Amino acid sequence: MSSRLGQRVLQTAWTRSCWVRPGLQAGLRFGPSRDLSGSARGTMNVFNREMKRRQKNWAASLQEHQQYDYLRDEVGSQVADRVYDITRTFPLALDIGGGKSHIAEHLKKDVVQRLFLTETSLQTLRRRRRSEIPTQVVLADEEFLPFKENTFDLVLSSLTLHWTNDLPGALKQIHQVLKPDGAFIGAMVGGETLYELRCSLQLAETEREGGFSPHVSPYTAITDVGNLLSQAGFNMLTVVRRLTVLLVPDKPEPPPFVCITQIYLCFLNSNS
Repeated sequence: MSSRLGQRVLQTAWTRSCWVRPGLQAGLRFGPSRDLSGSARGTMNVFNREMKRRQKNWAASLQEHQQYDYLRDEVGSQVADRVYDITRTFPLALDIGGGKSHIAEHLKKDVVQRLFLTETSLQTLRRRRRSEIPTQVVLADEEFLPFKENTFDLVLSSLTLHWTNDLPGALKQIHQVLKPDGAFIGAMVGGETLYELRCSLQLAETEREGGFSPHVSPYTAITDVGNLLSQAGFNMLTVVRRLTVLLVPDKPEPPPFVCITQIYLCFLNSNS
């Protein structure tokens, strides 16, 4: 993908370039330096975005990092399936928080012709998998999309929006960067996820400490997601609730313990 296209798409001129993985059609660029906490909008900061970036870098640096991507790979495949349900070709798409190309690796060039992929973790981008789609990767936060309005024909997101401090603002930005006839397809963790774990921790801590504090990330209630999309300006909304059982990774030997829990996925389909 040419740098001229990148300059047209990006909202500001980049002041520096950085590492580019050999053999790929994508260059890595940095977005403008901003506060990753989301405090600029005056929102309550539930998540420490800088800490989340460090966690992603640490996870991607593990020697067997690919063995822990099974959930993101499965959900990325399901998001890609929903792209194929739309009978059209998307000249330019955006994958927000794309990680190691969990969605892009399941897409074909005749469906998505060019792709921009954003991620907060540099180490994760270095682990990105090959895709036949010409891809430009941008180091940017999901809460601050550095793209011009009315740019993309398709925006994708898989298992990343539930970690944003300002979900309504993030959805509004997605709507802004979409073209008037563009489509947004995403998946996020729903509010009933890890319900058993939450209850167990609360009961145990209340019994021993006389009170409890949150130990599991809060998730948006699925019943609220449609309203948030509508408020952001989307129409023709489809919100699908799907129950997924967390599976054990495919390893030669089972891990010392197995955690089986229920993951409630919220699939979002909407048009700008």
